[in-house]
Formats: sequence, structure tokens, C-alpha cells
Amino acid sequence: MSEQPTNLLEKSEVVSMRQDLMVLTKVRLNVFVLITTLFGFILASKSQAGGFAWGMIDWWLLLHTLVGTAAAAFGSAAFNQLMEIEQDRTMARTKNRPLPANRMSVTSAFIIGWGLSAFGVIHLGNMVNAEAAYIAAATIAIYVFAYTPMKRQHSANTLVGAIPGATPPMIGWAAAGGTWYAMESWYLFALLFLWQLPHFVAINWFCREQYEEAGYKMWSNGDVSGKKTARLALIYSAMLAMLAPLASLPGIGMAGWAFGVGGFLAGGYMCKLSIDFGRIGDRRSSRQLFFFTLLYLPFALALLTFSWN
Repeated sequence: MSEQPTNLLEKSEVVSMRQDLMVLTKVRLNVFVLITTLFGFILASKSQAGGFAWGMIDWWLLLHTLVGTAAAAFGSAAFNQLMEIEQDRTMARTKNRPLPANRMSVTSAFIIGWGLSAFGVIHLGNMVNAEAAYIAAATIAIYVFAYTPMKRQHSANTLVGAIPGATPPMIGWAAAGGTWYAMESWYLFALLFLWQLPHFVAINWFCREQYEEAGYKMWSNGDVSGKKTARLALIYSAMLAMLAPLASLPGIGMAGWAFGVGGFLAGGYMCKLSIDFGRIGDRRSSRQLFFFTLLYLPFALALLTFSWN
């Protein structure tokens, strides 16, 4: 009679452990890392093949690229949470994470973070190429050793944090045989870099009280009206809008005018939402901006892939 409750308890513990691992490695957030890596790989493959066809993709190489990139991203996320245990305890949105809630030991999290990070870089180096591995290693280093501690020191941490967020398409580009210093690779970096800024300032604003209480130095701290945050969102949204047509200019010609026009209009709408947020200054308008940034990225990447030369 006691066997069934015991089995249910064991299953519950397994589910809880699985959920804690997913939170520790930020699986949901890192889906975007894999998506942008995938697009970088596809665009480099398309450039080398001179057009799109499913047969142009080296599927095994793509699989190894995604496995290595995912492991590196998951490992760096674990290190990030190891360095922010006390801050996570103060915020409602993070206090139930496995480390601040004491459901996982620091030692276990460190082993997971180190193991995944090392595996990711080594896997990329052995199964993909050295260039992809170097970019992944640099991404981990900037995220863990520059961005994470800087969050408690200076509000420019958002700019620094956007760097590792913009390198995944460069990993995909390098993995498919492109070079990291190519204009196309840096264009993808710029697209992701600028996209993150209005995305994250919107998050910063509607969670600003929690960030302030945790001691994080964010651009939105003290910005009760939202005008400063909206102004920053508008500046970076305008830069993002202007970036799209550059890919279609004569002499550059990375993409057709479908992306140049579509990307410009989508960036323009993000500007409008930033202006609305600055005028209204409430959580609803900031969330509208935030959710549109989530829609913008897959739209822009799909349109860019369709019109890539």
C-alpha cells in the first residue's frame, strides 16, 4: 500500500529536479540563442551556395553547432545565477530559483555550469571548427566576468550584456564556414545588438523596483515617469530601423529590398511604441513595446533569410 505514494513522491522529485535544471540553465531564454545561431548558420550556408535549397545545409554540422552552443549558453546561465544568489533572493521574480531557494547546492550548480561550458566550447572546437569555439568562449567570458558583476556597478551593463546576446548568429555564421570578421557576420551582430536594447530597457522599467531593491544599476532606476527609458528605447529603435536598409544598399547588397523596407517599417513601428510609452508612461504601454520586440526578431530574421543574397 505504501509503494504507490513512494513512487509518486519519487516522480515529483524528478520533475522538480528537471524544472530546477531548466531554471538554472535558463532554457526558455536560451531558445532565442539557438534560433539566432540557426539563422546565422543558414545565412552563411546560403551565401556559399549562392541560393537557398535544403540540400545546401550540412545537417550534422548544424546539429553539432546547436548542441555546442546550447551547452555553452546553459553553462554561462548557471554561472550567472551562482554570482547573483543574494540578489535573486530579494526579487519576487527570481527568489524561487533553485539556488536562492536552497533547493540546489552551490557545488552542484558550479559543476553543472563548468561542465556545460567546457563541453560546449570543446564540442564546437572538435566537431565544428575553432572559430566557432573561440566566439563561444569569448561569449561566456564577457557574460560571466564582465556583464554579470557590472550589473551592480554601472548602468552601462546593458550595453555590455548586449554583446554576448549578439554573438550567437556569429557562431552560426562561423560554423557554416563563414569568417567572423566578414561584413555579413558583423551585420548580424549589429542587428541582434540593437534589437536587445529596446527589448531590455522595457523589461528594466516594469521591473525597476525589484532591480533597485536588489542593488542593480539599471538605466530605468528612478525613472518613475518612464520618459528616460522611452527616450533610450526610441534612440535604439530608430538605429535598428535605419540598419535594415543598409543591407540593401548598392555596394553592400547583403539582402534585397524586401528586408530593407520591411525591417525599416517594423523598426519604425517600434519607434512609435517607444513614443507612446514615453507619452503614457504606464506598465501597459511598456509591455506593448516589450511584446513587439519579441515579435520583431523572428519576423526580421525570417525576412532577412528570405531576401538574403
